[in-house]
Amino acid sequence: MSTVMGAVTMDATCDRESLLRHLQVVEKGTSKRSSIQVLAGIQIAAHGGELHLAATDMELSVRTRVPAQIDTDGVVVVPGKLLLDIMRSLGGETVQLRLAEGMLVIESDGARYEQHVFNTDDFPQLPATTGNLFSLDRDALMETVSAVSRAASTDESRPVLTGVKVQISSEKLTMVATDSYRLSVRDTAIQTDLPEPVEAIIPARALNELTRIADASAAASIAIGIEAGQVLFGVDETWVTARRIEGQFPNHTQLIPQAFEHEAVIDRAALLDVVNRARVVAQRNPVRLAFSTGQLTVSAATQDIGSAEESLPIKYEGEDLTIGFNADYLRDGVQSFDDDTVTLQLISPLRPGLLSGEDGTLLYLIMPVRLPE
Repeated sequence: MSTVMGAVTMDATCDRESLLRHLQVVEKGTSKRSSIQVLAGIQIAAHGGELHLAATDMELSVRTRVPAQIDTDGVVVVPGKLLLDIMRSLGGETVQLRLAEGMLVIESDGARYEQHVFNTDDFPQLPATTGNLFSLDRDALMETVSAVSRAASTDESRPVLTGVKVQISSEKLTMVATDSYRLSVRDTAIQTDLPEPVEAIIPARALNELTRIADASAAASIAIGIEAGQVLFGVDETWVTARRIEGQFPNHTQLIPQAFEHEAVIDRAALLDVVNRARVVAQRNPVRLAFSTGQLTVSAATQDIGSAEESLPIKYEGEDLTIGFNADYLRDGVQSFDDDTVTLQLISPLRPGLLSGEDGTLLYLIMPVRLPE
């Protein structure tokens, strides 16, 4: 950190609640793991009657702005988490931020804090928020991300699987995510002014942060720009920039079987409740699904913990079949739907199962777990 900022100064006053709210948004862009200290910082630039806030971990950047009374223009980069904690602790209606003698001075309602700052020259230059932009319905984007993002991988050793494949045309939005154990595909009808279809692999983390920001907004649409190496999202005064992931994403159409031998129609809420209860004793063991005419029995057991078994009525005809699934993956799949019922199609205990909803716009493929004899 630096305690010497030369002649650089800053003096701004703004609404404390508004600043806190925007700091909570932009802090999501700070790095929690990097050895580069400045990436844990939030850049605050005071000019033009606003405080411009920015943070980046070099893969994701978040920028927003807050109206303020600016007495002296200036720029400072300050450790983000500490600043956020300080803002939460304050109680005044307004807060004053001043950069003096290489320290950020924070004052509100008689309270005064001084915080060390980073060297502003070390903060990365963020990509521009201009380009070829088009708009997309906010709810359509949020619902699609929510439906598929659970299936994205968190394993950084396979970067392409930590992303969501996004395809946008003038009439359809398609998102695909997979961690190689489950795969989720959602098609959403939209209307855009795109002259031609676009496609990109976007980090799932960026899309999840975008939905959190959009959920707190009253905006009806989200601005999107897909450039050579990045994707831009604009919601009101906030911009999220994500690095595009390069690589070959799995062809989901080849992974989904074209035909199944068994089909069960199940009450979604009831299935979710039963699976959640079985997860309590399943721990890291699979849940066992036993299908028979008109009935599904869900069970789980873990040595030294106990066992659980519960049955529910379903629409199923044909041969008895027993299959095992990872309890968390099955729970995530059922949660992805908001229909009254879900359909589970199966081939055999060693082949993947396919969950689908009532309108067929969302598909969730899940690999089975071999059950002990």
